[in-house]
Parts: sequence; C-alpha cells; structure tokens
Amino acid sequence: MNRTRELSGQLSDEETELAPSHMAAATGDMPTYQIRAPTAALPQGVVMAASPGSLHSPQQLAEEATRKRELRLMKNREAAKECRRRKKEYVKCLESRVAMLEVQNKKLVEELETLKDICSPKTD
Repeated sequence: MNRTRELSGQLSDEETELAPSHMAAATGDMPTYQIRAPTAALPQGVVMAASPGSLHSPQQLAEEATRKRELRLMKNREAAKECRRRKKEYVKCLESRVAMLEVQNKKLVEELETLKDICSPKTD
C-alpha cells in the first residue's frame, strides 16, 4: 500500500519513502526495501494552495472581483487626476513661454525699426 502511494506521490508526513537496499545487489537476491525518511519535506507552516476556484464560493469570487474592480477604478481615477495636473502645468509653462517670447519679439521689432531709421538714407 505504501508502494502505491509512493508511486502516486501522495505520502503523508507520517509515512516514509521506500528505498532499495544495497545488500540485495550484492547477494543477487530479489531487491528488498529499506525505510528511510523523506528527503524533500516542506517546512512546517507551509500550505500547498489549491486552485482558486476550489477555495472560494461564487459569492466570495464575486466580492473579490468587485473589490479588484473598485481598486482598479480608484487607481485609474488617481492616475487621471495626476495626468490632468501635469497637463495643466505643461500648458502654464507653454503660456508663460509664449508671453515671454511675445515680449522678446516686440522688443526685437522695435530694435529693428530703430536700426532701419538709423541706417536708411534720410531724404529731406
């Protein structure tokens, strides 16, 4: 019975694994088995998780989906708010740059007019 459980990989913590004895190979007899402790045991407190569907009822799954949706919507609202804030800041920077360039352009046009008046031959 332990042999079939060993083959299917379903050993409990109390059962042990069977290993062939080295004595059988030396004597030529049928192989016998020695009992030894399992080599790959999970530390205590570790729980193997089953599929998500087997742990929750349909109501719990619906509540989880609703919670995830609300969390996603909340994150999306925050991201949209931040995006709008950055856009406003960008537009303000552009507007201030436009104002500065308009002032600079006006000064350059005035300077150009002054230079034209100075350099052009005066005909009186």
